[in-house]
Amino acid sequence: MTPRPEVGVGDARFADSTDAVLAASRVLVGVAAQSIGSVEDVVTVNGFRALVIIGSRGPMHLSALAEAMGLHPSNATRTCDRLVAAKLLDRRDNPADRRHLLLTLTPKGSKLLDGVMERRRAAIGKILDRMPADARQHLAEVLHQFAAAGGETAEKDLWSVGWTTGPASAQGVPNDDVQAARTKGFAG
Repeated sequence: MTPRPEVGVGDARFADSTDAVLAASRVLVGVAAQSIGSVEDVVTVNGFRALVIIGSRGPMHLSALAEAMGLHPSNATRTCDRLVAAKLLDRRDNPADRRHLLLTLTPKGSKLLDGVMERRRAAIGKILDRMPADARQHLAEVLHQFAAAGGETAEKDLWSVGWTTGPASAQGVPNDDVQAARTKGFAG
């Protein structure tokens, strides 16, 4: 069996792959934009992004959030101030490190996040339903690898930060209990 040549940045197949991912990202950005449309009067895109990061990674301090968002800490502070004022985010003393406040989702923040994610899940489900089953399976395998290469937490590990792979209500877990699991799952 002849070894397959490596495909790299200068290769035409690599360019085709990049273009395919860009086309898919346009679809996903459209789905994401539509899913937050109903909450845009409550939270900005940056604010929603902060909620997603805290919701998926668990409680964190401001500088870690700023780094994860690629923002200057003062911009992250203003974003968090708005989220705290909207009662979507809670700031409290961190028993593990008194120098940093701990940011956690409130039950209202969890409910907002669950609602948006459920709308996304439904929209993506409709798109996937129009694909052949074998293509859906292959896409799922490839996207898991893509997400891992991009630094996304593996779905099998999301439990450790209390993030559910479906809405909390669909799993029989009240939002308060999800928030408690997120808080308990914080390892540092």
